[in-house]
Amino acid sequence: MKQVWTILLLGIALVLAGCGSSSSNTINGNWTAALMSSSTSSSPAFNFTVTLTQSSGNNVSITNLNFTTTNSCFTSGSTATGGFTLSGNMNGVTSGGFQMNIQSAPSGGNDLLTLNGTVNGNTITGTWTLTGTTSGCTGSGSFTMNKS
Repeated sequence: MKQVWTILLLGIALVLAGCGSSSSNTINGNWTAALMSSSTSSSPAFNFTVTLTQSSGNNVSITNLNFTTTNSCFTSGSTATGGFTLSGNMNGVTSGGFQMNIQSAPSGGNDLLTLNGTVNGNTITGTWTLTGTTSGCTGSGSFTMNKS
């Protein structure tokens, strides 16, 4: 009888160990973004691709930023920073808050694109604002990012 209880307790321990908190980094990977302007809804104001990697804490490392739409606001050398706050991981689907800032290259104007949104699995949706000194580099709207 003692062996049965020991086996049962070991089985329960293994099941509970599998249910522990997960540190899933499903935000890690290549993403494609489409930013729609609130003033025109026919075509994206900006499209870009980027690689996101969750680093320590809420920080997100952002590399390989590449705008796929022609614009005068962000040229080669623009930099991006970001953060991700995990609020849940249910059945392998990560959710939480997302924030990203893209600063124009030092040789460009003083333009700043800010994205605020929500991660739900392989999709990030939210709003964006663009402020800047370069002509035509202001605006706002909604965005969707999809993991490739």
